[in-house]
Amino acid sequence: MKLKILSLVFVTITTIKGFTQDNKEVLFKVDNEPVYVTEFLRVYNKNLDLVQDESQKDVDEYLNLFTNYKLKLRQAREEKLHEKESYKKELSSYKKQLAKSYMSDSEITDALVKEGYNSISHDVNANHILVKVDENATPQDSLLAYNKIKALRERTLKEGFETVRKEVHDGKTIHGEELGYFTGFKMVYKFEKVAFNTPVGEISEPFRTRFGYHIVKVLDKRKSQGERTVKHIMIFLKKGDSLTNSKAEGRIKEIYKKIEQGEPFEALAKQFSEDKNTAPKGGLLAPFSSGVLRAPKFEEAAFALQNVDDISKPVKSQYGWHIIKLVKAKPIPSFEELKPELEAKIKKDSRSKLIEEALIGKLKTKYGVGNEVPHLDYFKSILNDDFYKNTWELPSDFRVYDVLVKIGDKELLFSDFGDVLLQQQNRRYRNKLSFDAIVKNAYNVFIGNSLKQYQEDHLEDENEDYAYILGEYRDGLLLFDLMESNIWQSAKTDSLEIKNYYDKHKASYFWPVRANGVVASSSNKKTINKVAKLLKSGKSIDAIKKQINVNDKVNVIFTKDTMGIEHQALPKTFKINKGISKVYKHNNGFIVADVKEVLPKKQKAFEEVKGLVMSDYQTYKENLWLEELRKKYPIELNTDVLKKVKTKIKNNK
Repeated sequence: MKLKILSLVFVTITTIKGFTQDNKEVLFKVDNEPVYVTEFLRVYNKNLDLVQDESQKDVDEYLNLFTNYKLKLRQAREEKLHEKESYKKELSSYKKQLAKSYMSDSEITDALVKEGYNSISHDVNANHILVKVDENATPQDSLLAYNKIKALRERTLKEGFETVRKEVHDGKTIHGEELGYFTGFKMVYKFEKVAFNTPVGEISEPFRTRFGYHIVKVLDKRKSQGERTVKHIMIFLKKGDSLTNSKAEGRIKEIYKKIEQGEPFEALAKQFSEDKNTAPKGGLLAPFSSGVLRAPKFEEAAFALQNVDDISKPVKSQYGWHIIKLVKAKPIPSFEELKPELEAKIKKDSRSKLIEEALIGKLKTKYGVGNEVPHLDYFKSILNDDFYKNTWELPSDFRVYDVLVKIGDKELLFSDFGDVLLQQQNRRYRNKLSFDAIVKNAYNVFIGNSLKQYQEDHLEDENEDYAYILGEYRDGLLLFDLMESNIWQSAKTDSLEIKNYYDKHKASYFWPVRANGVVASSSNKKTINKVAKLLKSGKSIDAIKKQINVNDKVNVIFTKDTMGIEHQALPKTFKINKGISKVYKHNNGFIVADVKEVLPKKQKAFEEVKGLVMSDYQTYKENLWLEELRKKYPIELNTDVLKKVKTKIKNNK
């Protein structure tokens, strides 16, 4: 989807087709168009927990933002952006995608979600034998394959599964394979269901998937590994620089020595980890399960830690070197936590067919469609062998306008189904099916698609939640196009205006005072005091390390960089002055710095901050534009109603 993040995402903001405002109190008007209290409250409450800016939780501030939003929508309609073909196409695409979430059988879905949760909570180790047969094979070929797998099962019971599996495997018509451990959603649904329901040590009855007929022997079952929460200290690897990477390994080993010496893991992570996202949090990563991080070596080391606070030795992944500390070992998340994810997976795999069948059954009842269609015999009678050759045509006396079936208030004609049959003859497997099977299969697909389309066409009138979400997206698309044409695109091309804006606001764009030098870090104050004296005496870093880091212990680590006060190696109270600094307490340790050069506050050149200036200029231009819109479209605020709204919000807190 092309929607960008706007200044504020307003949810469910329009009066929706098919659903009227249940409270007619008008909060304000934009160009004489009313905005109702219910609409404002719905939006305010929906966004209350989402916004980070506290000012947006203030009713007056939020009302101002909401009013600006309505002004923009009014201007979008003025510019007829809703009539653009690109807008219509994008909205239609989203509408279809959204409708899928509201067009399913909830009972069947819930049952499959529960079953899926049980599957992903366990791993199964199994082997199988497959007799291949085409999914659309004739009944005769299917029976032959079934009899063959049945006979093989009898042999496995007498001779042993592994003996038969190895003997019959030819990799062509019969496959005998070791599958190893797998969990839910890793196999086709029918296979997974049988494997998980077969007891350990037993052989399943023959069953069919789209690949053919199988038998499965279950060797073992175990609980899944679950989820880990860890902290890490990371030193990055750099491609093509073996010298730098050797230094990275040396660096991580130095840090590990300090951990072995009893220094706090979290303090070391804050001081030395190069993962800038996690370093301020003591190296803490978000919880993950197997396969999520796509770093096998890291995951292997993390899952190998058994007890909280266990720490790994340095581990090398494809990204760099790590030291890992276990914070929490959690089993598979609860059913409620995983339910949304499982629902999404189910809708993508073969389980969805069960949901589809249940949905079609309900829609038939809802819209008055029977299971029997007496006219299908007519369609069987007009088929001939040309159908298998892809040259079949409807007869000249075809009953074009006869009604085949009625869905709600819509009539589907013979011609509608006739077109489906014309398209079906392109399928290669047709010569394997009788005319009776061809017509029945085609009709089942036809009526299923027609029922779903009818529901989708009427969903906005039938489902209020769907209608509100669609309304949100409908207006969001308009805003995107409006902002693109009036602010974003023009700001990109107004190079002269952007440069003028920079010249007028130079004071906002500068480099702060920075220190070019070395910071020594240690957990021991006496050690850092000694390092400070050695630095003052003019000793080199290598000489100091050699003198301080003795007996295979890392007592001090040096960080060389150009650093502002925000640098992780420096405390916020650090005074940037040339020379050897005083000793500071920092991150459960102590530091002393040797500042070789003080880089003064410096104006940033336009090219250095062009992106930031453009963003600021866009905000400036948008504010001017909003002032024009307020003059163009008068706003009438009902202050008495606003007082009642504020009281209601206050009482609900």
